[in-house]
Amino acid sequence: MNMEGYMVGKRVVILGSGDIGLIMARRMTLEGAKVLACVELMPYSGGLMRNIVQCLEDWGIPLYLSHTITDIVAKDGRVSHVTVHQLDEHRNPIPGTNLEFDCDTVLLSVGLIPENELTRAAGIEMDPRTNGAIVYENMETSLPGIFACGNVVHVHDLVDYVSAESERAGAAAAEFVLNGQRTGRAIELKNGADVGYTVPQKIRAEDVEKLADVFFRVRRVFKNSMIEVSDGEKVLASFKREHMAPGEMEHILLTRKVLDQVQDGVLTVSAKEA
Repeated sequence: MNMEGYMVGKRVVILGSGDIGLIMARRMTLEGAKVLACVELMPYSGGLMRNIVQCLEDWGIPLYLSHTITDIVAKDGRVSHVTVHQLDEHRNPIPGTNLEFDCDTVLLSVGLIPENELTRAAGIEMDPRTNGAIVYENMETSLPGIFACGNVVHVHDLVDYVSAESERAGAAAAEFVLNGQRTGRAIELKNGADVGYTVPQKIRAEDVEKLADVFFRVRRVFKNSMIEVSDGEKVLASFKREHMAPGEMEHILLTRKVLDQVQDGVLTVSAKEA
């Protein structure tokens, strides 16, 4: 539809409520299709709140949370009908909650994975949590002189963060050419309660002049909440948040003062109710 201008269908059900699925709901509507529903397995959307509002609510498209497609029927080689069920806490369909949709198109928007064929071929250490390269605070990978940034490290929600990472990686690569590899003591970052991952995964504290950027995603929706950064049982820093959701990448800044207090070489980032 984007490249060739073909209309793929007239009555659409979308599975998955990440940003791409949400944006495609609006795009299909603008092209003249009827988007009957956006169906999400999780009890929350994986997309940004602004996309939920602008791409679904503004167009009257219903979002069914804790639901999934349980049956797809085809007729004459084309989708003709889908059945959707609500799910229980174990993600099993709840009998009697079925919704029936007559449609000709099912659009799957079920997650993004970083493309890292070159990274793996180079033998760079990977993070199973992100499916991307493990990086230091300057975006250097486990192989000296090779830097990674953007969606090959972890999938971003805002292009602004990709641009900032690319600037950091570019400056660090230039410094590497001029001065060689940094060799400061590395602090390992770990994800604690309700945090899915952290980027960077390692910080060389001696090479941080003032602040170190740390990005992560939470595992569930929070309202009034707190991000805690701890060294063992000792909390070194905390950050208040009014709202956090898995679809929105979180960002904190760790000061050199905090990093200098780390004793055992490991920092843990956790999320909790305030």
